[in-house]
Amino acid sequence: MIGEPELDAAWETDHTTRPAEEIAPREREAGAAGARRPWLWALGGAVIASAVWAGGLYAFGDRLSAPELSYRATENLCQDFEARALSKIAGDLHRYRPMNQQNDHPAVRGAICVLQSGETVSNLSVRTQVDLHRRTDPEAEFDVPSLWLAAEVGAGRTEAVQGLGERAVLIAAPGDAVLQLKVLDGGAVFTIETYGTGSSPNTPADTAALQAAVVEDGRALLAALKK
Repeated sequence: MIGEPELDAAWETDHTTRPAEEIAPREREAGAAGARRPWLWALGGAVIASAVWAGGLYAFGDRLSAPELSYRATENLCQDFEARALSKIAGDLHRYRPMNQQNDHPAVRGAICVLQSGETVSNLSVRTQVDLHRRTDPEAEFDVPSLWLAAEVGAGRTEAVQGLGERAVLIAAPGDAVLQLKVLDGGAVFTIETYGTGSSPNTPADTAALQAAVVEDGRALLAALKK
């Protein structure tokens, strides 16, 4: 078995949240094709990302070099990721109990935050991940497609986002049921994924607004973690 640097150390879980809400969402069986609870979705994405990282490490071994890191590590990503723009669309994403995971490995310092606007699969779920690569440059594997996202997106589209990090791309499924913003800046890789429409009786889903909100919240996160 190939050892994976991100998975060698145990992930720490932090379930701190606002005192007003102590109800943790339960994992539910998917009712429609592609509909999954954010907890399994988040963890599945992390495992696949680690496998891709290991593959990139093997394939580009002669190009390994310590990358520049101009971002600080986060102790609680759900606090640093305020998601203000997305909350304007879907309601307060910090209202329900956030899920934090983090690990501090010598090769990669990683953190994950999962937020959601409600307890049903029709609401918006957001998974945010920050990976600070300390030993190898992540640029080599930045363009490697995510297998789990490809299964969700199908015949989706990918477009570049200007003025965000060194490189940034937005990947969208048909109807924008799944969106992924991925940003590369030196040794840091930021990923924000939204799942669901985030629509409510008072706030109809707006594709353009959702995409703009993901980019705006991504820009705010980079600014919050900048050294």
